[in-house]
Amino acid sequence: MDFQQQIRDAAEQWPVRAGETPFKGRVTGVRTEEVQMPDGSWARRDYQTHPGSVSVLALDDRQRVLILRQYRHPVRQRLWELPAGLLDVPGENPLHAAQRELYEEAHCKAGEWRVLVDFYTSPGGTDEALRLFLATDLSEAEGERYAAHGEELEIETARVPLEELIRLVLAGELHNPTLITGTLALHAALTGQGLDILRPADSPWPARPFRQD
Repeated sequence: MDFQQQIRDAAEQWPVRAGETPFKGRVTGVRTEEVQMPDGSWARRDYQTHPGSVSVLALDDRQRVLILRQYRHPVRQRLWELPAGLLDVPGENPLHAAQRELYEEAHCKAGEWRVLVDFYTSPGGTDEALRLFLATDLSEAEGERYAAHGEELEIETARVPLEELIRLVLAGELHNPTLITGTLALHAALTGQGLDILRPADSPWPARPFRQD
């Protein structure tokens, strides 16, 4: 078997006979649909609709990762995470959104950007797609710091060596899925074929098509 040809995700659409959106919030909603199963029966599926997200694993020249800690009410925990944000402008270039989030949450900029990984955050319950960038050649951003508000007022920042993050992930001390995914993906790249295996920052993203601007 040619694994490069066979082991890959593929677009597919099962028949849907009914659908409604009983709840629509400011950013996300809940969609209910009846989907036909392979045996011909129909099953109800409820899922969260989501515009998509970007995140940034910012790695400095000392192999430290920039992480943030903030309160997440659904899980009642203050979690360590990577800088991240919503794609709430239709068609927005995800690289521009990621650069904005790195500035707003960490007052930082990067000279080099690559796509680290693309993934669905929880495909059994939401259509959220996330593009995770690797940012290197870090420096402090120019100008004034972004004026935080709401839960962002409580954000803490730290720079942690990649090897220490790997240890904490495997010890069950860190739980944010994007931080875990990014940490292990970067480790795999660095100990494997190197960063050159990563895609350019402007690579196509079928899950969330964007303008090339």
